[in-house]
Amino acid sequence: YDLILMDIQMPVMDGLTAAREIRKSGKKGAQEIPIIAMSANAFKEDVERSLNAGMNAHTTKPIEIEKLVKLHGMRREMLEEQDEAKQRRLAAEYHAFMDTLEKLPDAPSRIYLWPEGNMPATGNPGLRYNHDPEFRPYMYEFLLPEKVQPKGAVILCAGGDHGDCVIHEAYQSCLDFNRLGYQSFMLLNRTNMMPYTGQECGADAARLIRMIRKNASRYRIKENQVAFAGFSNGGLTGEECIRFYSGNQKVTDHFPGYVPDELDEYRGAPDAFLCVYGPRWEGREIDYTKVVYPPVLFAVGMEDKALDNLHWVYRDLLSHGIRAEVHTFTGVPHGKAGVSVFGNYDYPNFELWLPLADAFMQRIYQNNRR
Repeated sequence: YDLILMDIQMPVMDGLTAAREIRKSGKKGAQEIPIIAMSANAFKEDVERSLNAGMNAHTTKPIEIEKLVKLHGMRREMLEEQDEAKQRRLAAEYHAFMDTLEKLPDAPSRIYLWPEGNMPATGNPGLRYNHDPEFRPYMYEFLLPEKVQPKGAVILCAGGDHGDCVIHEAYQSCLDFNRLGYQSFMLLNRTNMMPYTGQECGADAARLIRMIRKNASRYRIKENQVAFAGFSNGGLTGEECIRFYSGNQKVTDHFPGYVPDELDEYRGAPDAFLCVYGPRWEGREIDYTKVVYPPVLFAVGMEDKALDNLHWVYRDLLSHGIRAEVHTFTGVPHGKAGVSVFGNYDYPNFELWLPLADAFMQRIYQNNRR
């Protein structure tokens, strides 16, 4: 690893002790590897204790995530309850707890993708909205400390219509890729389902890719080190980005009323595509004469119905000369990326997709340097 994110309050051995043990272990790199303290405590003396233990920096955890995890569990329990009276009671508890949630005073700000009045859109009057009709796509940055040289950038896009799966597929995966040495970006886009179109969700993904490329020097990466990781429906979003915005394709090809700006000068498709249990539907063709498809890694469980689509997609990609790498995991059903954030450790084998993706991206980026 290129850095260690150290939780201060751990069982058996606390983070301060663990940091001291690492520093005095005598192992190669033990003195040089950056160790960043993570704690809900942000007082001056807490920071000093972390630094005195040999850590390089002290960051506060977004403690509301624990409340979101609790809310997730309450919702699951409510939906699984068969007794109507108990379900009503659980629903009342769920809504009462939800009302206690407050935005953290030091919460990061949303970074909106499009300037007001110039977001490419089809409209879709009269159709069901999964977001507020006034929804504006945005992202959050999960950046490494300045002392750490990033390996590249990874965009994380959760599945579904960005409900509670954002917690484990996007938030937790952003932290996981930080630990692996990448700048991480959480994308909250117009999802690939009614009322939005593939052109719209793909445009949001391409916009964020362009934003990262434009700011590559600030993020301390190369312009050609931007990967897109999509989970389930987020994987379909990644492919719609490639389908409509790779090669010479432009936003104005699909939205004639859109006014291009300086970001449109940058490539909109990713340099690597990480498709996590989200391959396109069998039989959905791509016009490869327009598309420049990047190398793609697939990660899917053997108990996942998405595997049926992958059988067809993999052959289709190979027949068009696309580099594709497939990893399957025994006993794993759909939607299990990042579930350790909920205390679910039933599928430890699926966690292997992370180092596999790391190795995959590094091989691609090394080729890009040649």
